[in-house]
Amino acid sequence: MQLAATALILCAIAVPGQGLGKPPISEDAPPQGNAGFFPLSQVHRGLTATAWTVFQGTKPEPMQVEILGILHGALGPGQDLILAQLHGAKPEYTGVVEGMSGSPVYVGDKLLGALSYRIGQFSKEPIAGITPIAQMLEVKDLPIQGSGIREQGSGDREHGSEGAREQAGSDPAALAGTGMQMQPMETPLVMSGFSPAAIDFWRSHVRLPGLESVAAGGMGASQTGNALDMNAVKDLQPGGSISALLVRGDLEISATCTITYIDPKQLLACGHPILQSGTVSLPMTTAEVVATLASPLNAFKIINTGALVGAFTEDRQSAIRGVLGQKARMIPVHIAVDGAGTPGKLDVEILDQSGLTPQALEVVIYEALLERNQSTTEMSYHVTGTIDLDGFPPVPVDSWASGGETNSAQLLVAAEATARFNAIYTNGERRGLVRAINLHAESIPHRISIALESARLVSSNMVHAGDTIEVEATLRPWQQPTRNVRIKIKLPDRLESGNLRLLVSDGATLDRTLNQPKLAPRAATMASVLERARRTHAPDRLYLSILAPETQAGWNGETLAAVPLSIANALEPVRSAEDISLNGESAEEAGSAPAGGLLSGFQILDVHIDPGGGLN
Repeated sequence: MQLAATALILCAIAVPGQGLGKPPISEDAPPQGNAGFFPLSQVHRGLTATAWTVFQGTKPEPMQVEILGILHGALGPGQDLILAQLHGAKPEYTGVVEGMSGSPVYVGDKLLGALSYRIGQFSKEPIAGITPIAQMLEVKDLPIQGSGIREQGSGDREHGSEGAREQAGSDPAALAGTGMQMQPMETPLVMSGFSPAAIDFWRSHVRLPGLESVAAGGMGASQTGNALDMNAVKDLQPGGSISALLVRGDLEISATCTITYIDPKQLLACGHPILQSGTVSLPMTTAEVVATLASPLNAFKIINTGALVGAFTEDRQSAIRGVLGQKARMIPVHIAVDGAGTPGKLDVEILDQSGLTPQALEVVIYEALLERNQSTTEMSYHVTGTIDLDGFPPVPVDSWASGGETNSAQLLVAAEATARFNAIYTNGERRGLVRAINLHAESIPHRISIALESARLVSSNMVHAGDTIEVEATLRPWQQPTRNVRIKIKLPDRLESGNLRLLVSDGATLDRTLNQPKLAPRAATMASVLERARRTHAPDRLYLSILAPETQAGWNGETLAAVPLSIANALEPVRSAEDISLNGESAEEAGSAPAGGLLSGFQILDVHIDPGGGLN
């Protein structure tokens, strides 16, 4: 029975224009003004309509639409989809095109909805799903908030169904049983100013349903801090292209679809979500279609973004909503690069949205280091700077990466700097805004990796509390002769007789020693994250630390050495419920020396504390 129904509907689809009466089409522009909305209750098979979209330039062009039926509940309970076939020379040649989503569909001069979904990936027929306008108007009626976000990085995430669901009594829904799923028309994500390596990195690390990364495209007038263009607002119309910016400035990442509805205050577009993020704050710009490319896999529009006209504030199941004249809240990022070659500078703003901001920052840093002519596989980097937060002192950034490793130094240092930012940005206790990210990248035209080969006590390993001792470490730079570094330290007077260990190490090993695992791991507090960021040891220094047989406590990012037994006993009962760690060996940094590069490795030395006073 199901096969018969499927065959019947596919047969109907395969005969384009059968019984199709030409609807009245204006060749000039889509209906202007609000002539009302065509009710879903009057939609039936054979109904003819007109859709508008831009194939080239900025002027929408008409397409004939034949209604095939309604898929009741296709996108969820109460979320219907209208199934239609497009007619006309251009849609029959290109098929359903990325960037076409949101194209308004009119019955006469009444708005029916937006082209928004397609069937499968290799459909030869231009079959599309239409989101009914009533479902889109629910997004229009959401409250407009001042900044477009309730709280930085806290957008609601709404995950809609990606496939049609079969509902009893809906003949066209038999398509759902054939494996040809209804899915949102892809929104072209244009990365302007990015190198192929950065685009490949984004594609492999960022998975956004419905967003298709396309390198082809360019930037318009949407530079950092660009003023709103109210004249461009007047030229907006249904069927025109509109872009949302994830990154803007010297680099740009934009997502483009089509305007469905517009009034003096706001507009609706896409007919489906682009990020599935709920409340958002993204710059909204005009867009020009340079060309529309047909493809048996995915036809798409090549886009230039244009003038700033407002901000997108809602990214919902049935539509995205833009507020005209409103400015979006973004995070300024400033990166200066010097060292080998001509100094460079990159100024961008990135979106402020949980789940995507760290990836945007990482690809921007990666590109900033890639775009230099001096960049090679042997190039090393040192990135310093600050993350400026409301209500807190600036948080330092200090990241290193040596060239010649398995992963590129540009990618390694970008990942490390982003990890520092992400620990702060995603912390549940953060309430203030990220005001800016300021970074300085020093490029070094050779490998800077250094291995700690060995370490030894210069003097005897039989010492007394209070003695001054000296340790010599042998360092081996990449493809260079070894060299020795000496560090002198004074042993604390409090040390009791017995065995004592000394740790000779890089900064990362010392950080791990000072920050011992907790009995019951729990989310780090904002205070501990900030404190650890400030106490991180430099990767280009050699450290000598005392590992004494005393209790060590970690509390809110701070490490307390030689904790009295009475205090340790008091902390023991609460450490599973608090941000507290206890360790039977106490690490205490005693001295350090420059390593001359990115150091890795550690050595443990044993000394014996004899009873009695020291000799020096």
